[in-house]
This record gives sequence, C-alpha cells and structure tokens, in this order.
Amino acid sequence: MKLSTRDAPAYFAKPDPSRAGLLIYGGDAMRVALRRQEVIVNLAGPDAEDEMRLTRLSAGDLRKDPTLVLDGIKSHGFFPGRRVVFVEDAGDGVAKNLEAALAAWEPEDAQIVVTAGSLNARSALRKVFEGHPNAFATAIYDDPPTRAEIEATLRSAGLSDPTRDGMGAILALAQSLDPGDFRQTIEKLALLKLNDPAPATEADVAAVAPISTEADLDDLLNIVAEARTGEIQPVLRRLAAQGVGAVTLSIGATRHFRALHAAAADPGGPGAGIGKLRPPVFGARRDRMARQASAWGRARLERALALLVDTDLALRSSARAPSDAVIERTLVRLAMMAQPR
Repeated sequence: MKLSTRDAPAYFAKPDPSRAGLLIYGGDAMRVALRRQEVIVNLAGPDAEDEMRLTRLSAGDLRKDPTLVLDGIKSHGFFPGRRVVFVEDAGDGVAKNLEAALAAWEPEDAQIVVTAGSLNARSALRKVFEGHPNAFATAIYDDPPTRAEIEATLRSAGLSDPTRDGMGAILALAQSLDPGDFRQTIEKLALLKLNDPAPATEADVAAVAPISTEADLDDLLNIVAEARTGEIQPVLRRLAAQGVGAVTLSIGATRHFRALHAAAADPGGPGAGIGKLRPPVFGARRDRMARQASAWGRARLERALALLVDTDLALRSSARAPSDAVIERTLVRLAMMAQPR
C-alpha cells in the first residue's frame, strides 16, 4: 500500500509492528537514512542492534543469496523484543526476492524495512510494496521539514519550548540546511542547553549554527561595507597567506552585497529583509548587516554590484592584469563608495 507523505511522519514516529514491511525511497540518501533510522528505533528500540534483533543486508548480499531475507525474518535471537531485517540500497533487481519474503511473512516474523534511491512509477520494487495488503511504500522528497516535524525533533532533543525568536531562528535553519546538518545543529543546541532550564533563544541558536565563511573574509567584507578603507590591505594579506584567491574574494563580496541589496530593497525595510536571507544570519551579525544595508541604500548597492560583476569578468578573462591588484582596487573603490556624502 502507498503511505502518503502527509501520513508518513506519524507512521515513522509510531510504526505498526503488525505490518510485514516498509519501503522508504527517495533521491536524497541522507533524508531516507534519517527516516529509516527513526522507524527502526521506534519499532525495535535503540538497543536492537546490540541485542542482535536487527539484521542488516545490502542489495548485493541479497543478489548473491536470495534466501537471506527469508532466513532473517524467520530467525529468533536470544533477546526478546521486536525484530527487524533491514535491506539497504535496494533496487528492482531484488524485487522478486523481497516479494517472496513478504509472501512468506507471518505475524511473529521480523518486519522488513527496505531503503532505495529514486524509483519511478514503473519500478518493480515499488509495485511489490504498494501492491501488498500488509506493507507500505513511501517516498521521501527534498522538501524542507514542516513545523510539526521540526517541533518533534526539538521534543526528542529536550528542546520543546524555545523562545519566539529562538523558534524563528530554528525554522530558518531548517529551511536552509540539509537534514543531517540540521539534526546535528539541534543536537549541539541540546548540549548547549543541558542543565539549563531557560528556553533556547536566538543567541543560543546563533552560537551553534554552522558558519558558512571564514572569519577573516567576514571581517574584510564588513570593513569594505563600512568604509574603513585603511584596514583593507592588512586583512587582504592575511587572507592571501591562507591561500584565499582573488576569485574567491570576488564571489564572497558579491554574495555579501547581494544580501545587502535584497535587504535594502525589501518593502518592510532592511531589518525585515535581512530576516528573510537564506542561509539565515543571526544576532549581532544580522543587526550589523541591517545597518550596512540601510547606510548604503538600494541605488548605491546596485552600483556596487555592477562594479563587482565587472571585476569578476576581468578576473576570469585572459587579460594579464594582476588578479590581486584587481580585487584590491575594487574593494577600495567599494569602501570609498560607502563613505557618507
């Protein structure tokens, strides 16, 4: 039977042990793996593998020996409890083997959990699970998690009641990070708040959020945007010593000024615009970028972006101009543009 994407999260949280099997498939291997892990833990408990109640098989193993799944679901270990046979990276080549195992399944047998990559509507593996009256098949798409799923993740980490700003920051991270990085960030946040009864705040989220750029590059972009012309060269030397090239500097500057332009052009003002950026920015950095966007204004930011486009073309051309000199001149010109008139 098909398990809809709307009903799937509830089933993952509380899987039915009377079902013969479950197929989870999708193009994002991390999302599929996280859902599979959730199902197995909620079905057989966190100690299933240590207690030998979890049998792991690959599709390659099953192709070599088609009886492995059948043997796995029928075997009983020393420890009591629910059992699971997990088949990883399955495809249509093992569909008949799994079909035979599902046909032989009985209520006291281990449940079969299968993961696969993208499967089209004609997939034989999908048809096996979708056509079985006591098994499910569900697709995992690349959509960001819903608020309900995020709240469930927070509850499982012991973070069920963040502040309003803290929840806003968490929701923004969920939209911009992949599932594995998001879960790791929540785990870090839970460690940060360990033995701290106060709700998680935006500052707490900012403290554990992944940093997307090097600190020195951020320093340089802030220096340029705040018209501190005399400080550009020392930071450029530090970045050059780290192996940061002119093209990387150009890309970073363009990204920063595009973010400022998006904020300055927002109908709600720079503060509201900065809050809509993806990936999100938090705390003092967000306030600083909002001030920069307000000081520059939309028109000057458009001229700055035009200059950066020209610089990027110059750096990528076959011209002999020294790239370090080209990017330094551009950054100085940008800083001079930022000076109040």
